[in-house]
Amino acid sequence: MLKRVTIQNFKCFKNETVIDLKKTNDNWLGQNTYGQILKGALFVGDNASGKTTAIMPLKLLLDLLFKDKEFSLVLYQCLFSNEKITRMKFEFEIDTHDIVYAFGFSGNAFVEENLWVDGQSVIERSGGHSKLIWGDDATMHDVDQSLLFLKRVYFSTRFEGNELLEKWFAYLKGSIYINTYSRQITTYDGESLIVGKYMDQYSVKKLNEFFTENHFDYQVQYTRIIEAKGIGFAMEEDEGKMIFFEREGVGIPIPLFMESMGNQTLINILPAILSAVERGSLLIVDEFSSGLHNQLEELLVKYIMKYSTTTQLFFVSHSTNLLSNALLRPDQIYSVEMMGSEGSKLLRFSDEQPRVAQNLEKMYLSGVFGGIPEYGIDQE
Repeated sequence: MLKRVTIQNFKCFKNETVIDLKKTNDNWLGQNTYGQILKGALFVGDNASGKTTAIMPLKLLLDLLFKDKEFSLVLYQCLFSNEKITRMKFEFEIDTHDIVYAFGFSGNAFVEENLWVDGQSVIERSGGHSKLIWGDDATMHDVDQSLLFLKRVYFSTRFEGNELLEKWFAYLKGSIYINTYSRQITTYDGESLIVGKYMDQYSVKKLNEFFTENHFDYQVQYTRIIEAKGIGFAMEEDEGKMIFFEREGVGIPIPLFMESMGNQTLINILPAILSAVERGSLLIVDEFSSGLHNQLEELLVKYIMKYSTTTQLFFVSHSTNLLSNALLRPDQIYSVEMMGSEGSKLLRFSDEQPRVAQNLEKMYLSGVFGGIPEYGIDQE
């Protein structure tokens, strides 16, 4: 699992910024932790404060390791910093072992890269030259500065039977990225979680079990032809199948494209959420609140925290109802605030040491945790 992320000179985060996933001494919501590590974090704050940027390092890491495309790294550097190198460090715990991976880039070139396992160096890189250390053996390699050396090592050696690094990469490859606004779903292991393909593979069983267990008043069907009360819908054989909502007491299945934006969003992201819980990897969700009712958002977060083991949810939302001691621990919530030329900063709710009886939402809205915009016609 991920323990800590450290970034510097990354987009709007000019100064060194740490996202800590180690749990504090608070004993709230034990289901939101696995051992000493939190099952993720929520980021709240004003528009354009840096919330999405706070989760972007995770997606960038996964994209760089597993996507076969070119990246314009210069777009990830802070435009208002004099620092020339953007640095990122990711600390993991896998089977009680510590894995630390760090790299830096300037412009579109990687200039430094390191991998440590339990404090022992495995990769040492400076510019276009890297050292790979396996036990007592060390080899030097020339490296394309547009690529991570770790990616090259993985795809050429599969870590040569190193079970710990294999397990770490399996954890990373099982990760999922969701943007609920655009309905973009990205996987890194080759499996498609687009809802139609998911239902082709698993039918509607898993989705309908979720709806039944959580007391929804509808089920879904996935079929090419459906007819009820003289109303019918049919797809040509080469067009595949359609998704229909069958709501209690209505009697006529409704095609997904005629449903609300919220239901369309839910159906499109639910396969990814169910899969993420099973995989036990990183689940990164941007624009979490797009079209979803407050209580549905809460349900999805509770479901992930309750039924996952090592799954870690990193998400952005403007829904302040999620700031609840019954849903998330204070050490799982960060406010993000833009500080002008100093860039964005994070404030962890637990730093203010709120008591379990206090209302986190009211405290946030009153400004205790920062990250609150000062809008209003009556502002002087």
